[in-house]
Amino acid sequence: MKRGVRGGRDGRGVRGGRAGADATDVDATAVRRASRVVGVQLTIASGALVVAAIGVAFFFVLDQLRPAELAEKPRPGEHKIYIDTTEAMIAFVVVGVLAVAVAGAASLIITRRAVRPLGRALQMQRTFVQDASHELRTPLAVLDARLQILQRTLPPDDPSSPVVAELRTDARALIDIVDDLLLAAEPVQDAHGDPTPVLAAVDRAADAMRVLAEPRGIDVRLDAPAGHDALVAMPAASLQRCVTALVDNALAHSPDGSTITVAVRVQGRTVTLTVADQGTGIRGIDPRRIFDRFARAPQASAGAAGAGASGTSPTPVRPSFGIGLALVRDIAARSGGSVDVAATSDAGTVLRLTLPTL
Repeated sequence: MKRGVRGGRDGRGVRGGRAGADATDVDATAVRRASRVVGVQLTIASGALVVAAIGVAFFFVLDQLRPAELAEKPRPGEHKIYIDTTEAMIAFVVVGVLAVAVAGAASLIITRRAVRPLGRALQMQRTFVQDASHELRTPLAVLDARLQILQRTLPPDDPSSPVVAELRTDARALIDIVDDLLLAAEPVQDAHGDPTPVLAAVDRAADAMRVLAEPRGIDVRLDAPAGHDALVAMPAASLQRCVTALVDNALAHSPDGSTITVAVRVQGRTVTLTVADQGTGIRGIDPRRIFDRFARAPQASAGAAGAGASGTSPTPVRPSFGIGLALVRDIAARSGGSVDVAATSDAGTVLRLTLPTL
């Protein structure tokens, strides 16, 4: 039911057109900002070169100006030019200022023209991802519904039941991937809206993820001191999305029957949210790279570690394509926060989301 509401919200109607327009505006702004930054850097570099060249020329001229030569009379056919030191300095300064101004203007114009194709390519890429994701959502939803009907009609002892269950898991994984692609294609905008209470959003996200954790015997615990709530400058939906992605990542790497702890702490003007699992830690990838888009680590069955204790077979988990945690980093950055790996070892991993409070 949750996915259905989300699907309607992301429909291709008015919201789709508005999202496309917002994406275009944000892309254009990003391209202009990039061109200005590169232009300023080129201006500084070229200005420094111009100043250095004029300085060398100025000192070379001064070195050639010898006071003893003023008393010498020109030889027959020889012509001498006498340059006043003050006038030479003024001339060099004027030429230098003009050269730096011309170099700066040329750098800004050239960089703006150079990054313009990149802006068009970024817009085309974002549009393609949005269109492709929208077109895939409906057939995937239909496929998942038909598999669900088939799964309910099969008797429990039917030998094909495990295969149908795996097909449903794969279908849901594809739907989640498409949802993540849609979120990744959304333009990055500054945080806005009313202040959001942290504990309420975190509680909703943890409660929603318990639906996925309970079939595997995983306990999602919320550790938040009562009466110590905080307000952050982030939409409630965005904060809930961050917590959901962090807990979902913990579920994907937790053994069956383990515990995931979601803790909230307020210290001064900062609220820290941590999600700790009891998995085997981050392996096969640098922990600093797990928040990069499409960064992936080798993944095994999450239930393998807990199979011996529970006596059940390992529970396969949906694969991660490295989009969810990248979205958390982007959303946190919009609100002036950050996300990182607080700890990782054979005993588990702790991801930490830090946000400034109001």
